[in-house]
Amino acid sequence: KIERVHYPGLSSHPDHGLAKRQMTGFGGMLAFDMKAGLPAARRFCDKSRIFLLAGSLGGVESLIVLPIYTSHHRMSTQELAAAGVSLGTVRMSIGLEDPDDLIADLKLALA
Repeated sequence: KIERVHYPGLSSHPDHGLAKRQMTGFGGMLAFDMKAGLPAARRFCDKSRIFLLAGSLGGVESLIVLPIYTSHHRMSTQELAAAGVSLGTVRMSIGLEDPDDLIADLKLALA
């Protein structure tokens, strides 16, 4: 259900080497593109019970955001593509909740 993951901690990420040199860890922020686009991204956000839909990703709780409605809302389709953002992109910030609870919530939201 996920087409692509944007996370510099993955060795397949184009900036992995740079991130590895600059960071002691890769952090808890990432993004991913849903294969079925915006409808799937919206369903994912609606189904999540722990990850809260937010306007920005700054908090201790786990948060999700759809960039096309927030940080990238005024961009054209061409500008979105150049920025690496699709209509189905979901950004998330991992908070302080129990990892097992977060994993279960992700599985529920993707089901």
